[in-house]
Amino acid sequence: MEIVVHLIVGLGNPGKEYEKTRHNVGFIAIDYLAESLGVKIKKIKFKGIYAEAFIGTEKCILLKPQTFMNASGESVREAMDFFKAEPKDIIVLYDDIELSPGSVRIRPSGSAGGHNGMKSIIYLIGSDEFSRVRFGVGKPDGDMIGHVLGAFNDDDSKKVTAAIKNVESIVSLIVSGNIYEAMNKYNKKVN
Repeated sequence: MEIVVHLIVGLGNPGKEYEKTRHNVGFIAIDYLAESLGVKIKKIKFKGIYAEAFIGTEKCILLKPQTFMNASGESVREAMDFFKAEPKDIIVLYDDIELSPGSVRIRPSGSAGGHNGMKSIIYLIGSDEFSRVRFGVGKPDGDMIGHVLGAFNDDDSKKVTAAIKNVESIVSLIVSGNIYEAMNKYNKKVN
């Protein structure tokens, strides 16, 4: 029996100046997941950094593309090819400006919704049939780039951190084939 490898991808931009920004929520979530699984994301390959972990009996690769957001698909494609993963074996964690801070939206497939990292992944793997976990970061009052590349205020930071603390449970449900249970439990709006 062939082992299915789940590719769990956190989206963000590499570099200290982006570490705590709204656009790096995917990196923050994957770092939190790695910590809760007791692994360090430090292997270098696939135009990214990654770690191998087991969630239950499921083998998972935790990947942080280091290509900058707009080219995230290059890293995902290389990792997919190496591990012989199918689109259905991918889970992408990322930020969403359409959701308020602290909100979570899990879906089994769908469009990029204007997110450049997702556009790159969908284009380069030739499919949108993969799971995604979106973490709300709120709408900008004006300047979109300044907003997504800006840091959270204290109140929003607390809400987003509380949402991210559910990432291990969310990912565990998805890799065990229970995405609809994850959706029922965690898809919620925070005002």
